[in-house]
Amino acid sequence: MDLRSIADLLAEQSASGRAYLEFLRSDALSVGLYVLRVGDIDRQQPHGEDEIYVVMSGRSRFTAGDETRDVVPGDTIFVAAGVPHRFHDITDDMQLIVVFAPPET
Repeated sequence: MDLRSIADLLAEQSASGRAYLEFLRSDALSVGLYVLRVGDIDRQQPHGEDEIYVVMSGRSRFTAGDETRDVVPGDTIFVAAGVPHRFHDITDDMQLIVVFAPPET
C-alpha cells in the first residue's frame, strides 16, 4: 500500500516549483497532483495516454476537443489519448488528481 495525505502532496508539489507532481507509478498507470492557480495558463499538450482528472478543489472551464464545460470540486473528467485539452478561466485555485493509463511518458 502507498498512502499519501493531500497536505503532504501539496507541500511536496510546492517545494518542487512545478505545477505537476507525479507521486505514484506502476506498470499500468501513473498518478499525480496538478495545481493551477487563478491566472495560470495551462500549457499542456495532448498526451499519448488516456487521462482522468478528479477535481479536488477550485473552479474553471475545461476544453477537450471542441467541447467546453465548467468544472467544480467533485467532477471527474476523462480525456482520451491524443485529444487536445486544457483548463482555462480559472476562478478559484485548482487541485487536481491526475491518472494516466498507461503511465505518462
